[in-house]
Amino acid sequence: METEIIRIKKDKGEGLSPEDLKNIEHAGEIIKKGGLVAFPTETVYGLGGNALEPESSKKIYAAKGRPSDNPLIVHICDFKDVYEIARDVPEEAVKLAEVFWPGPLTMILKKKEIVPNETTGGLDTVAIRFPSDIVARELIRASGGFVAAPSANISGRPSPTEVKYVIEDMSGRIGAIIDGGEGEIGIESTIVDLTVNPPVVLRPGFITNEMIGSVLGEGIETDRAIIDADSGLKPKAPGMKYRHYAPKGELVIVEGKDEEVLSRINELLKEDRASGFKTGVICCDENSDRYDADAIKLSGKKGDTKEAAHRLYSILRSFDDENVEKIYSEGFDREGFGAAIMNRLLKAAGHKIINLNQVERGRK
Repeated sequence: METEIIRIKKDKGEGLSPEDLKNIEHAGEIIKKGGLVAFPTETVYGLGGNALEPESSKKIYAAKGRPSDNPLIVHICDFKDVYEIARDVPEEAVKLAEVFWPGPLTMILKKKEIVPNETTGGLDTVAIRFPSDIVARELIRASGGFVAAPSANISGRPSPTEVKYVIEDMSGRIGAIIDGGEGEIGIESTIVDLTVNPPVVLRPGFITNEMIGSVLGEGIETDRAIIDADSGLKPKAPGMKYRHYAPKGELVIVEGKDEEVLSRINELLKEDRASGFKTGVICCDENSDRYDADAIKLSGKKGDTKEAAHRLYSILRSFDDENVEKIYSEGFDREGFGAAIMNRLLKAAGHKIINLNQVERGRK
């Protein structure tokens, strides 16, 4: 299959030109005819197909090499469309939509029969998102209003925030790729399950538990299944069950006091280089010259979680580009938006983590 590359020429912050809209209409026709199109969102690039056609969802799973019990998110471009695919829409969904839609929030609701089981991974619930990216919204509209779209990468690899990585993974597998520039946020949407009381976050993201709680007027918890290494539970949302976001090299997270983390990572780097491995480190800008590694990737200034999220997947992909075999990352604060970064890192590392605070407690 030959994959068409569609370039969107708009400048950041500007609207779409007539030529852009024509190209997006063309991409929408590909989806209407049962094909797949990769497209930009404010989070990461998505791989879109017709959410209401079972065969389209099957094609998405095949293109990604993704397990078919891992649910797909249905993207819409108008809030009223929620009522077309979900039943018993609760007041909480309306409140959250008023504040966070369009934007990087996905809501789990009870599905209507119109949504095929192939799209929902066999579940009786559906994940729904209304993205803020203008290209994404226009494509959804041009495609008929309901686009199933996981991230546009081979399953298990880091999600793409740049089109070059979409092309690397998807060229020859799908009908078209829309080049809409780099993703603004850099990690996938927050997913909140509104079919339970109280609501539970199934995947942390830019919209934090505290932000959701401030709208709903109650504390919001994160499902332990996304923190534990292997809960054995059937996933209600993407990213819960399987290893994701992983570079080809082995990734280990090191947590603890700053100087102890620096010391321990450098010890591990020395051992790995003596064994002939090519090494890499993910660290804050302030520590850029304090590690002895073959490849050092900066996550931004310490505490800048927005910049760290924006850079994360490109960093993981760049290690693959440089054939790095052993990678160590400094840990991030697990509060607020930092929880989302740590969630992605833990999945990428297969939950391999060295917690120096626990080691120290164990010595007492």
